[in-house]
Amino acid sequence: MRILILAISLAILLGSESSGKGQEQDWAKAMFNETSHDFGVVAAGAKVEYKFIIQNIYEEDAHITSVLSSCGCTTPKIDKQLLKTWEKAELTAAVNTDTRQYYGRKDATIKVEFDLPFKAEVQVQIHTYIRRDVVVQPGMVQFGSVNQGTAMKQKLLVSYAGRDDWRIDRVECSDPYVEGQVSEVSRGAGLVKYDLFVTLKANAPAGYIQDQLMLVTNDTNQRSARVPVAVEGVVSQALSVRPSPLFLGVIDTGQPVTRPLVIQGKTPFHITSVRSNDPRFQCKPPEGASPVHLLPVTFDAKNASGKITGKIHIETDYPNAKPLDVDVNVQVTPKG
Repeated sequence: MRILILAISLAILLGSESSGKGQEQDWAKAMFNETSHDFGVVAAGAKVEYKFIIQNIYEEDAHITSVLSSCGCTTPKIDKQLLKTWEKAELTAAVNTDTRQYYGRKDATIKVEFDLPFKAEVQVQIHTYIRRDVVVQPGMVQFGSVNQGTAMKQKLLVSYAGRDDWRIDRVECSDPYVEGQVSEVSRGAGLVKYDLFVTLKANAPAGYIQDQLMLVTNDTNQRSARVPVAVEGVVSQALSVRPSPLFLGVIDTGQPVTRPLVIQGKTPFHITSVRSNDPRFQCKPPEGASPVHLLPVTFDAKNASGKITGKIHIETDYPNAKPLDVDVNVQVTPKG
């Protein structure tokens, strides 16, 4: 249910003693999905970020004038300052784990200031403990853009300074398509090094990857026994088809219409099969191999009327590519 800004303006204008400054500004806090985050224990050099969502739930525009952090250990960034009704913004809090002055327990308060529809300030709390005895290089697993159906592997170095008997017992990840393994490189004089191998599996679905691995160690302190390592990337579809869905337009009964689909890959491929669940949608696959194919889709209205929908199923010989399914529809109006 939409919250009316009128109720807020009345409370502020009346200035009742029962409301108080904190309550007057609760309207701004209500736009945040949360106002605190604890990163827990993180390794030096690790990439540590968290995104807070701010959504304007009011009828009037909301405007953010500034975001400021009380500690240089945390850098805030807002991706959008003016929010119309129901629009969202992301407030990213990034912790600096590379500078020695920020080792240990670090707490930061991010102040988010508004001037519309009224002046207000929301405080977001950040808590982190940066370990100086564990260093991850590079600070995260970055797969970048990976074609669907392709496996990808990255190697990181995990270094520890302290006990001779320190070890990584296992690597955990909630993403079933990402797995990690460690291999001990060296041990001695209180220094331990591991290679961390992280694999993105070939059967990973298309979409963004934003997760973390957990290095489970033999530290006796349960809080520091688990060391997170961020994982990011995007799995791109091996083949793209556009437009999807395909709208053939508004036509008269008995009028045929043809519109093309564009199927594109990065290397030449054949379209091996095209099927429709409605025989009124006709497709003939082009011959030969090409990185780009134009696939004409024809509909003959005949005695049809109203909105007609169907689905086109396209199969190719593109390596590791899944079949493509495209929804297609046409609006048929009776003549006269």
